[in-house]
Amino acid sequence: MVQHHGIHNLEVKQKKLKINITNKNDIIQIIGPPSTKSKFDNDIFIYIERKTSSSKLSKLGKKVLIKNNVLILDINEKGILVSKKFYNKDDMQNINFDEKITLTDHSKRSFIYNFLYSLRQRIDDPRGQKRQK
Repeated sequence: MVQHHGIHNLEVKQKKLKINITNKNDIIQIIGPPSTKSKFDNDIFIYIERKTSSSKLSKLGKKVLIKNNVLILDINEKGILVSKKFYNKDDMQNINFDEKITLTDHSKRSFIYNFLYSLRQRIDDPRGQKRQK
């Protein structure tokens, strides 16, 4: 049994898109609405195609990945396709992720903590006489 999620035949449809020629309306007409949209400086349309199949009984029905395609389209403010990147299942294996870990520094006090601390000091010593000694 094959299960298909996302845009069917994404690899074939993406070949019809021409950089600096195809506009946003053409993209929606050819491929359909995007799976995900993002907006930074330009519009970014993300299309996903995923096809899985149930494996043989010997593997206890574990799903086997047949297709895992992702298409990322960058569209400028005029609605014209600026760049397209297509990733298939094999390309996903070659993506390197950064191994660095971001550590948080808990030694620094937050703004709220400092504000409440100074407020408490003013309540305890409104005239500031304790600080002058």
